[in-house]
Amino acid sequence: MYSKKIAIIVAGGTGQRMGSVVPKQFLEIEHKAILLHTIDQFVAAFADIEIVIVLPEVYINEGKKIIEKNKFKNTFDFVVGGETRFQSVKNGLSKVTTSSIVFVHDAVRCLLTPALVQRCYQQAVEKGSAIPAVSATDTIRLMEGEKHHLINREDVMLIQTPQTFQSEILLKAFEQNYQASFTDEANVVEASGVPIFLVEGEFENIKITRPLDMAIANYILTKRFS
Repeated sequence: MYSKKIAIIVAGGTGQRMGSVVPKQFLEIEHKAILLHTIDQFVAAFADIEIVIVLPEVYINEGKKIIEKNKFKNTFDFVVGGETRFQSVKNGLSKVTTSSIVFVHDAVRCLLTPALVQRCYQQAVEKGSAIPAVSATDTIRLMEGEKHHLINREDVMLIQTPQTFQSEILLKAFEQNYQASFTDEANVVEASGVPIFLVEGEFENIKITRPLDMAIANYILTKRFS
């Protein structure tokens, strides 16, 4: 059961915080688009994985060109993103028509490894979900109005992607109406009444949002390729 695997790669950003006219998923590191680095890790994890890429409508053709140029053997679908992450993922889920394990991943988290993808798959098969998380390493204070207090960082986990689920769980959860609290798929599933389960993430699995993140990613990828 669950031999079928589908990765929904959400690449709906426009690069505003990066200060670039090009959406950050199309910026290059080591002469390769960030989006392509991300795809490569899923394909390396599972040669039979199917991939759904969610992009702004005006960049669909750009995404298709990247796939055509690299001659993948995998099945690819392209979907137009929505105004919210919830809607973008829901649009991507329209391509999930059979029982499968579904990964939902930020396109700009290109530093994940095949081992993480495989770890998420295995736990999702066993428990229904796998949400990558790493422990907080900084001191954390919680703001409450003008006051704030210390939180034990050992009780804080930083959530990553790919957030991975049995398709039946995820599809059912996305039948709910949108709520502002739906900042990721784990929140959506939890709101549907289904418990979620964390899995060990990777500290290098950062989300590339600002120019500093690009410099860090460039360093890490250069080190991996050397």
